Amino acid sequence: MQRRKDSEYRQEAIPMSVLKAPPKQPKTTVVQLRLDGEARMKLTKYAEFLDCSPSYVVTEALKLVCNKDKQFRSWLSSQQTEPSKPTTKGESFQLELR
Repeated sequence: MQRRKDSEYRQEAIPMSVLKAPPKQPKTTVVQLRLDGEARMKLTKYAEFLDCSPSYVVTEALKLVCNKDKQFRSWLSSQQTEPSKPTTKGESFQLELR
């Protein structure tokens, strides 16, 4: 008797989220953002969907965009950069998006 593989029984696609659930809490820097109502609602709902914090969604979305944008990666590699300083808990800065 020949056994079927589990994949042969599964015909339906399982929906997957674009971002993964958060790993251990990394050291962070506080950033304040101004969002319009729709962006705030989507951020809140996506965090709820993943069962994570909105800051995790923003961090992972930014990583995703920066990694996929070839022009940005090219531009970034041409910039003079100083080694990044380690962040300390409670360090913050404000970023206003226009």
